[in-house]
Amino acid sequence: MRTLCNCIVSLAWRSPSGGTTDQYVSTGQVEPDLLGVSLAMLTEVAGDAKKVDREPSYVKMLAIVLRAMRKWCEKRLLDYHGKFHWGNVGVMEHVLPLVFSATRILEDDVPCYVSVQREKGEVGDELTRNNRVDHYIRSSLRNAFAKMLEHKKVNGTTKNTEAQEVSEVLIKLAKETEELATKERDIFNPVLKKWHPISAGVAAVTLHTCCGTLLKQYLTSKSSSINETILALFNLVVEDSVECKDGAKAIVREMVPYEADSLILRLLKQWIQDQLQMGKEHLQRAKKIKTWNPKSKTKPYAHLAGELVTFAKEVVENFIEIPINSYLPTLSPLTRCSPGSKIFKLWKRAACSVGIEDPSQRTSEEANHPRPSTSRGTQRLYIRLNTLHYIVPQLNALDKTLLISPKIIPSKSRFGYKKNPSTSYFEHSQSAIEVASQHVSEIAAYHLIFLDLNSVLYGSLYVGGVVKAGIRLALRTLKQNLTLLCRILTDRAQPMALKEVMKASFKAFLMVLLAGDSSRVFSRLDHAMIEEDFDSLKRVFFTCGKGLIVEDLVDMEAEVVEGVVALMGQSTEQLVENFSNVACGVGGVGRGRKQTMPPTIGRWSRSDPNTILRVLCCRNDPNANYFLKKTFHLAKRRLGIRII
Repeated sequence: MRTLCNCIVSLAWRSPSGGTTDQYVSTGQVEPDLLGVSLAMLTEVAGDAKKVDREPSYVKMLAIVLRAMRKWCEKRLLDYHGKFHWGNVGVMEHVLPLVFSATRILEDDVPCYVSVQREKGEVGDELTRNNRVDHYIRSSLRNAFAKMLEHKKVNGTTKNTEAQEVSEVLIKLAKETEELATKERDIFNPVLKKWHPISAGVAAVTLHTCCGTLLKQYLTSKSSSINETILALFNLVVEDSVECKDGAKAIVREMVPYEADSLILRLLKQWIQDQLQMGKEHLQRAKKIKTWNPKSKTKPYAHLAGELVTFAKEVVENFIEIPINSYLPTLSPLTRCSPGSKIFKLWKRAACSVGIEDPSQRTSEEANHPRPSTSRGTQRLYIRLNTLHYIVPQLNALDKTLLISPKIIPSKSRFGYKKNPSTSYFEHSQSAIEVASQHVSEIAAYHLIFLDLNSVLYGSLYVGGVVKAGIRLALRTLKQNLTLLCRILTDRAQPMALKEVMKASFKAFLMVLLAGDSSRVFSRLDHAMIEEDFDSLKRVFFTCGKGLIVEDLVDMEAEVVEGVVALMGQSTEQLVENFSNVACGVGGVGRGRKQTMPPTIGRWSRSDPNTILRVLCCRNDPNANYFLKKTFHLAKRRLGIRII
């Protein structure tokens, strides 16, 4: 009788047409409790399957039905990103134990099953439970990533694609990849972690590998968004491995570094070689020209000469241009704080509930022993700066030799006057070196502050609260890197480099206050501590740059930040009044006129309406929230899930 009952249960998983369906499917997959009942019945089936006096027909029926069940479950688990979502993730909690129970019965009590699968060479049938979940995670994320590429129409080649278009595609893919990782962590990881200790780590490694494969085929320029995504994926592994006994070292080792710097350097070298080859071809054509006809009456020179000069200008401009703005974080859309919302009430618990790194805990652990953070790329920029400053005295020595040599006759100007003895023969070269030194110093400073020190400055300062994530660790790390800067740079190069680092540091601090994401909110009570933190930042350059940077220069560069900090100490009513007054001057506000959103001009100050508006957007105050909602209809601030 029990055998008959078990057969009936098994038959419930098959439709009259023989398809792989069950009672759950026949009811439109809206009754997940049926899956739970099926799992309970499988427990009885497992007990009967171990009996010695089993009938051959029962074993055959058992194998057929359990294979159908396993196939139905795995079809969904191998693409759970497409089959499940936030609303039905509970079904996934039933499907996982169901597939494991069916597989265990097949492997333990159906001898022919294992041998048949071995002959077919199917990978998943002999794996442990953890490895099966590993297989499901990797398969589903690969499918989700492939669908994302298909949606963006990315084919992995750049032959017929402009570099700018490629860069934009990579930036969008980077953001969507980070969103995919967040979806995995928030929706599916709580379920998968019951069956795999480091499921989020496996997910991060899979996305890391997918991104790496794409970058090798598709990368033409460095993208800060790509870097942020990689940092997020790596720290997702670190976050998930904390609770694992072995620290998930094997998973972390799977995250092979992209070596983006070396790839970019190789592409740059290839670009230089290509440009030199094109230049040689231009010269060869110029030599072989047979007709020297003027280009026009106003341009009495050969047409090819104009092309050669234009080509040379473009190459030089592209070679020396390093966009500083590429190091700066992208400004997020303006939103309003809503202190009465559930999001704000859950803010203090968000770090624990979703696994965000606790900035205060990290500070207490690392503040006394900050790790070196100056990258090789920044150090190479320091060497470039030393090289430029080395050339200057050499040119001066050559110039002096030419001036005092009796064999050198001073040339005359076109007006017949002799050359001024005080004028240098290398005047233009020295001017060019001075400009280049300024440019390299600025690039090195932004590289240090916004890339190397991002994790302690813009990436984590005041995340979760001013008291919780102060500036102490950032100051200690900055001092360490300034010490290294002074060790590498020559005495001549240090003043300019320190000045640019100071300006970049103040820029980063300002962006934390005005252009931070939704993980930062401020109140008027935070003003005193923020003011004290900025004074501490100024003292770093007073002490480390003693004799190299004068105090007046530090105070002058700090004026803008101090003005914004002063705004944060004002009441919300005063800020609204100031905003209305200054916005009136730019045509944004007037009697009987509707207020318009002030543009972001990139030059923040306490008298700039966009700056005041940003202070209001970050203000944890119901009056500020009401003003922003009523005046500009700004959306509520979403809880920023940041992985630092």
